[in-house]
Amino acid sequence: MTGADKTYTREFAIAMVLYCIAVVVVVLTLPALGDSPLRFVLALLPVLPGLLGVWAFMRFLARMDELQQRIQLSALAFSFAVSGLLTFAYGFLEIAGAPRIPAIWVFPIMIMLWGLGLGFASRRYS
Repeated sequence: MTGADKTYTREFAIAMVLYCIAVVVVVLTLPALGDSPLRFVLALLPVLPGLLGVWAFMRFLARMDELQQRIQLSALAFSFAVSGLLTFAYGFLEIAGAPRIPAIWVFPIMIMLWGLGLGFASRRYS
């Protein structure tokens, strides 16, 4: 593991621990707020550590060599295109009467597709 890998792992782990804490705080506190407008602010609390995770990844990406950056770009492009097509297609299915899927699932699907894209891209460049 390189120094950049260790730094990224530490930064991302901290962001994810903070994210988990924020989710627990939101889940436990949100019901007590009732109809208060503050509930919207509280609901967005997990986004802050999410931004830290994005910041950690962007720093890690900048420290990668060109081949690794190319692999990441290919994986992200795959994720972007496929998740865009999936959400577009499912939007039409919802119009036709398919059950509504909460938007909170879009990002996890993108991350899963990014992982799949990393597998494809890594094999192509190895």
